[in-house]
Amino acid sequence: FLDPATRKAMGEQAVALAKAVNYQSAGTVEFVVGADKSFYFLEMNTRLQVEHPVTELITGLDLVEQMIRVAAGEKLSFTQDDLKINGWSMECRINAEDPFRGFLPSTGRLVKFQPPAEGDGVRVDTGVYEGGEISMFYDSMIAKLIVHGANREQAIERMRDALNGFVIRGISSNIPFQAALLQHPRFCSGNFNTGFIAEEYPQGFDASMVPHDDPALLAAISAFARLRYVDRAVQIEGQLAGHGRKVASNWVVVMGGKQYPMAVERIEGGMAITHADKTYRIVSDWCFGDLLFKGTVNGKPICLQIERRGLRYRISHFGLQVEPMVMTVNAAYLLSLMPEKLPPDLSRFLLSPMPGLLREVSVVEGQEVKAGEKLAVIEAMKMENVLKADSDVTVKKIVVKAGASLSVDEVIIEFE
Repeated sequence: FLDPATRKAMGEQAVALAKAVNYQSAGTVEFVVGADKSFYFLEMNTRLQVEHPVTELITGLDLVEQMIRVAAGEKLSFTQDDLKINGWSMECRINAEDPFRGFLPSTGRLVKFQPPAEGDGVRVDTGVYEGGEISMFYDSMIAKLIVHGANREQAIERMRDALNGFVIRGISSNIPFQAALLQHPRFCSGNFNTGFIAEEYPQGFDASMVPHDDPALLAAISAFARLRYVDRAVQIEGQLAGHGRKVASNWVVVMGGKQYPMAVERIEGGMAITHADKTYRIVSDWCFGDLLFKGTVNGKPICLQIERRGLRYRISHFGLQVEPMVMTVNAAYLLSLMPEKLPPDLSRFLLSPMPGLLREVSVVEGQEVKAGEKLAVIEAMKMENVLKADSDVTVKKIVVKAGASLSVDEVIIEFE
């Protein structure tokens, strides 16, 4: 979209502005560009931009180094004509926000923080560490993930793979949303504008909006992990001779309310797992405790996140999170006969949608509240979030008082 002529004109305007105020350091002039490529001044940031690594990767410059040299009185060792744009770069801000709760802040301890390996077009800038605390008092950004490729398509592919390999536990992050964007056809085509999110997600973002073109693949991976566990379990000592457990070759994966029958065959380095008319030849040296599952499926490399959670396996791939359960054929049949357990009715409670500080309780016990009226205010990460009544209610009990620190889903108010 942005052709060389428009880019040159914008650069000239930015230089003219800097000269007009005698500005001598790195800075960013922002413009809003119309569909006809007309552009209008928005603001100037007299500092490094958060996205400065993108500029560094496509130009080969270290902007921080240049800032220090200019501050020390040195002149730039290059001219505008020396600078060339090489390839394509993009950046994802990794924020401690929960995209499935309206991007509300997520605080707590970083139980696991394992960024993807740097190199081969991948860069990670961060100041947090595994075991560190993400508090309610600061900005939600905890890392920047930057990729570089020969073209936009390669940059998107590298960003997808890097997000798959970015392990964060203990808090929620916006990685699922970013992964969903990178899968969206409109984003991939490049045909979007500043109204993209409002147009594509008018009712907000939820788990159903994270696409995956082959959910049976995830079911097959879970069967692979389960069989690895069973293979180890049957090696227990003290078994009666001739009565050892025989591992079945037919299994059923229950995922998303659907059953995926699987036939398993052992192959060198892994398993060939067949569902319907498709076979997944999975080869991996994955071991228990590894959150990253790396290997090949039908000869193509794959990287996803997997962890055992009781009887289930939580798998994250391209932003989608599923919790399949791998069962024997008979157990899956018996499960299908069980009545569905309904979730509890929480409509009589106001729950905290995020961890934070309860700044204000706006009602008193016995008060009749109309739909839309303010109930409480929670503060976290430099933002105030006003909680309002969804319907007409009467306050029965104020459970916590203003000034209290809240955790996610903690009860604030009980209604009659």
